Amino acid sequence: MIVISRNVTIGDEEVTLSAIRAQGAGGQHVNKTSTAIHLRFDIRASSLPEEWKARLLVASHHLITPDGVVVIKAQEYRSQEMNREAALARLVTLVRELTTVAKSRRATRPTRASKERRLNAKAQKSVTKALRGKVRD
Repeated sequence: MIVISRNVTIGDEEVTLSAIRAQGAGGQHVNKTSTAIHLRFDIRASSLPEEWKARLLVASHHLITPDGVVVIKAQEYRSQEMNREAALARLVTLVRELTTVAKSRRATRPTRASKERRLNAKAQKSVTKALRGKVRD
C-alpha cells in the first residue's frame, strides 16, 4: 500500500515496477546488474478519486504521457531497493503536488499603522539623502 494522504492510498498492484540496467558510468558492475527501476502508473485505471484523476490528466508534466501513464525512471542509487523507494517517493510527491488546491487569495488593505510606518520610513530616507549634498561654508 502506497500512502498518498490520510484518505487516499494506491494499491501495490496498480504500480508496475521493473528492473532495468542503469545508464552512465559505473564500471563493470553496471553492465552485469539491473539496478535501475522503471515505474509505470496508469492514472485512468487507478483507484484515485475522480477529482484527483482529472487534475492529474489535465496537468502538463514531463512524467505524464499523453495516454495518462506516469513513467518514472530511478537510477541514482547503486542498489535496486533504494531505487525502488526513490521511484515510489517521486510518484507520491508528484501526485501530492499536482492534486493540491491552491488557496484563493483574499484582497486585504494595509492597516493605518503600517501606512504610517511606511511614510515615516520614506521621510527618514528623504532626510538622509538630502544631507548627502555638497558641504557649503
